[in-house]
Amino acid sequence: MNIIKAVVFDLDGTLLNRDASLKLFIEKQYERLNKWVNHVSKDKYTTRFIELDNRGYVWKDKVYQQLIDEFDITDLTWEELLQDYISQFQDSCVPFPNLISMLETLSENNIVLGMITNGKGQFQMDNIKALGIEKYFKTILISEWEGMKKPEPQIFEKALHNLNVLTSESIFVGDHPEKDIQTSQNIGMKGIWKKDYQWDNVKADFIVEDLKEIPLIVKELNNQNIKSY
Repeated sequence: MNIIKAVVFDLDGTLLNRDASLKLFIEKQYERLNKWVNHVSKDKYTTRFIELDNRGYVWKDKVYQQLIDEFDITDLTWEELLQDYISQFQDSCVPFPNLISMLETLSENNIVLGMITNGKGQFQMDNIKALGIEKYFKTILISEWEGMKKPEPQIFEKALHNLNVLTSESIFVGDHPEKDIQTSQNIGMKGIWKKDYQWDNVKADFIVEDLKEIPLIVKELNNQNIKSY
């Protein structure tokens, strides 16, 4: 068995609490644009946006076109709403608990860190910067900029190449059972599933509820490996 030298992370639903961030953003947007949307209740506006967003799997141009249509919003275009989303979302980024301390601990233990996230390049980078975590990562791959995305194994392989580690020396942490865990395991990485309420019976090497568990897992694995030599 090899010593773990690298941990690679997904962003949304793993480091960034996307559900909480989206809720905060859409409430703020309703307040900001109140004079154009106040014929709809705040509760209705936020609930419908969250439903249409489908946890990020529907890009916002479609979401806003639908909202304008359903709620009969007349003096705002969907393009203006989308632009507001792109420029303002970063101000609503909510991290999962213990994010910074977990990254600090891994870095102090000489573990190199990478990130792979699907999404729009500048938008995701703005969110990473808003969380204050960019400096911890030796490589950050965003699907739009890379021209490939999870679950394509090539994007995982590129991250490991950039970190200069073998698959057997690395762990991937993500919330999606297939795109994150299965794909990383298929290429020989260990997979840590960041528990998410919408899935159960997920097969992973480890399952965590809290990010602070990750350094403990790495330490435990490396202690076992040292003993087995």
